[in-house]
Amino acid sequence: MFANILIKNMKIIKINHFFFLFTFLVIISCKKDDESTPLIDEAKSENLKPLGTSATDLLSQNTYSSLTLELAFTTGFRPSQEAIDDFKSFLESRINKPGGIVFVETEIITPFVESQTIDDIREIEDEQRIHYTVADDIAIFIYFSHAKASTDSEISVTLGTAYRNTSVVIYQQTIREVSISQNSDLYVLEETTLQHEIGHLFGLVNIQEDDIHSEHEDLAHRKHCKVESCLMYFETNLPGSFRNRINVPSLDSLCIEDLQAKGGK
Repeated sequence: MFANILIKNMKIIKINHFFFLFTFLVIISCKKDDESTPLIDEAKSENLKPLGTSATDLLSQNTYSSLTLELAFTTGFRPSQEAIDDFKSFLESRINKPGGIVFVETEIITPFVESQTIDDIREIEDEQRIHYTVADDIAIFIYFSHAKASTDSEISVTLGTAYRNTSVVIYQQTIREVSISQNSDLYVLEETTLQHEIGHLFGLVNIQEDDIHSEHEDLAHRKHCKVESCLMYFETNLPGSFRNRINVPSLDSLCIEDLQAKGGK
C-alpha cells in the first residue's frame, strides 16, 4: 500500500493505492550456509511488509530500541541539509528509541531514466538497500529519485510515496521543479513531503484500521486526516500555501494521540 502526494490543477492532492507482496526471495543453500545467513534473511523479510504494519515497531521501544534511517540518492539529488536535520528532529519528537536514531547516507548508481514505476523503485531498493532490521534496531529506507513518477502528467505529479512498511521514495527532481515553478521554499517542500510520508509508515491515518481516533479519517480522501491544518490532511501541500509558509504543518492532536497509542510520543 502506498500514498502519493499529487499536484493536480495547481493543487497537491493525495491518493492511495494498495500493493501486496506476493513473492519474496528464497535462498537454497547447504546447512553451513543456512547457519550463517538466517539473520540477514529474517531482517529482509521484516522490511517487506505492507504499509502501516510496522507502525508500533517504529514508534515504540518495545521490540526495537533504535532506528537506522538510510537515505539513498544518486549524485546531485541529495536533499538539503536543513531538511535532513529537521527530519531527524521530527523523528526524535515522535518516536521512542532510547538507543538512538542514526542517519546513514548512501550514494547509489541507477540508470538515468525520465520516469520510474513503483515496481522500478522496489527493484532499486532490493538491489541497493544496505540496512535492514536486525536485532533490536529497526531500519527505514528512503530513496531520493532523480526521475519522475511514471504516473505524472501535465496536470498531476507525484512528490512522494510510502510503499512498504519501512520504505519511502521521494521524487527529488519533481520537488525541485515544483519549488522553482511555484516560487516556494525548497526546504519546506522537502520536509513536508518527508514528514507526511513517514506519517503513513507510522500508520496515519487509520492505515491498518486500528487508530483509536479512526473517526478523524477523511472518508472522501481515505487514509488522510480531515483536519485541514494537519500535516496528514490530503491537501497539505497546496502550491500557493508554500509561498507564505515558513514552517512545516504540524500533526493535529488526534493524530498525535494515535501515535501515542502505538508507543510514540
